Amino acid sequence: MLLVHKPQHRKPDTAATTYNTVLDTPAIPPQSRQARFNELISIYMDDLYRYAYWLTHDRSVADDLVQETMVRAWKSFDKLNDHKAVKGWLITILRRENARRFERYQPKQSAIPTEELAARKEEYDTSTEAFVLRRALERLPEDYREPLLLQVIHGYSQKEIAAQLGISSAGAGTRLFRARQKLRELLQ
Repeated sequence: MLLVHKPQHRKPDTAATTYNTVLDTPAIPPQSRQARFNELISIYMDDLYRYAYWLTHDRSVADDLVQETMVRAWKSFDKLNDHKAVKGWLITILRRENARRFERYQPKQSAIPTEELAARKEEYDTSTEAFVLRRALERLPEDYREPLLLQVIHGYSQKEIAAQLGISSAGAGTRLFRARQKLRELLQ
């Protein structure tokens, strides 16, 4: 006959401990929650700061990231099921906070019109290669030179070039292909 040991269930002292009825675990009193949070966080604070500094390369931004991480961690501390996974949980929060920093970033727009940007460049390439390339471009037929310059110098797409020249997109692609082909021949 096989004997199986059954643990005896003791009733908790209800005056001393309150239990969470869903999980049958002791509910954390508010003052104990803060102490537990502080205890867990203090263990990983240096790691968090090092990681934040590694991400940002700026001490003040790293401090801000760690602070934001602490605020988010405090708000969702009750959702943390496995207290052994605290470090990974905190690192994930910090990484997401860093990503949020860039979501909020709005680059400043320059007041300089785009037409003037190219005009401000004052240097002129006088190398032999630049001279040979300019000569080869001048010898290209106008039908090929114009779409090539629109693409390479001005950055237009094939569709935009087609719209500007009043031709089909396939026609613009053909002209660009032939322009490169002829330019290669001229440069050999």
